[in-house]
Amino acid sequence: MPPHLSEADKADLIATAEALADAARAVTLVHFRTPGGIAAETKEAVRFDPVTVADRAAEQAMREILAWRRPADGIWGEEFGVTRGTSGLTWVLDPIDGTRGYLSGTPTWGVLIALSEEGGDKPGAPLMGLIDQPYIGERFLGGFGQARVTGPLGRADLRTRTPRPLSEAILYSTFPEVGTPEEGAAFARLARQVKLTRYGTDCYAYGLIAAGQIDLVVEAGLQPYDVGGPIAVIEAAGGIVTDWTGGPAYRGGRVLAAANAEVHAAAMAVLNG
Repeated sequence: MPPHLSEADKADLIATAEALADAARAVTLVHFRTPGGIAAETKEAVRFDPVTVADRAAEQAMREILAWRRPADGIWGEEFGVTRGTSGLTWVLDPIDGTRGYLSGTPTWGVLIALSEEGGDKPGAPLMGLIDQPYIGERFLGGFGQARVTGPLGRADLRTRTPRPLSEAILYSTFPEVGTPEEGAAFARLARQVKLTRYGTDCYAYGLIAAGQIDLVVEAGLQPYDVGGPIAVIEAAGGIVTDWTGGPAYRGGRVLAAANAEVHAAAMAVLNG
């Protein structure tokens, strides 16, 4: 169980998340769309899984803030691993979600931050989360009674779309090749039944669910840092995020994010059909 949090605690945690996102925003923009591009290494030999100096510098900047503001909290970061805490809370950090898009100059990569329960070998359930898109200056935040977006159009409350049949739904995924061949076949079945399927937006698609613009995001092979922030934002906006069988998704793997319980159930039936 997470520690008891007062309203003052919650306000401080939200302010901390905002400070982390501000720091990562500044660092990532320094390197974004630089002349000649930014150099990248690959984490894997069999496929291009890039990491850049911006990924590492952004996470380091966030860790430095946490060491100052929240030294008792744990950290679970994509680039620098796990730092155990004593507070019962863990920050889950993805300094650049969508590094391939970042390298390509597209504006749909983002910074993902989640505050989660302590979960042992992996983070526990998210209590609050944030999706930040530095280049367009848009930030989605959810948790502790808040669900809001701030950006070029100002500030607005987040609310997911109302139920509609799959034939009227909009579906997103980062890659056309979703997971294993079997997972890809399941996704293809679902894609044939929806009104529109689009690809390539990384974490931004989860923000679109929370903002009431689309109905579904389906992915596979994810890590906890890929989903903690989006889960908190979507759930705060009235949506639902599970694995493909309806179980918890905050530890990664197969993820089904939906605007409401009805479209979630319909999509899950197709994925498991």
